[in-house]
Amino acid sequence: MNNNDRLLRLRYAIDIKDNDLMKAFELGGLTVTKEEVRDMLTKVGTPKENENNTYAKAINNEMLDKFLNGFIILKRGEQEKKTESVAQPKSKDIKYINNVLLKKLKIALYLTSDDMLAVFAEAGVYPSKGELGAILRKEDHRNFKPCGDKYARNFLKGLGMVYRSQENRNSR
Repeated sequence: MNNNDRLLRLRYAIDIKDNDLMKAFELGGLTVTKEEVRDMLTKVGTPKENENNTYAKAINNEMLDKFLNGFIILKRGEQEKKTESVAQPKSKDIKYINNVLLKKLKIALYLTSDDMLAVFAEAGVYPSKGELGAILRKEDHRNFKPCGDKYARNFLKGLGMVYRSQENRNSR
């Protein structure tokens, strides 16, 4: 699963519009046009040729991270500035993008660990609370566990199922 797949699955799971995608990228510090957003979500080639999920515009880890930062701001609002001047840490290479995805979605969507476990359960995956905690830890923590594509894919699938059922209940 590549970053374009992650963005596409997230978009469909919680029904993010093109304008909101553009705004999230912009809030994260990356200006993109509507055409670029469409290219990020458009596969090229025929389905048989496209076994490797090749998209018109590839998204790297840094771009996805900026989108997720902007998505947090879009959903939760701008964070209040601290009174002290704190130097921004230099962005380091992101090795475990699935872990970053789960952490930032937890923040943006106001999810608790129990909410996340319920989302996983909706998709038929049942990680333990300890396993989820290990996935959400910082990379340099001794109990850190890399999140595989299976967990990320199923979390996005479950998120879609949960959000669609909430929309159905709210529309009645």
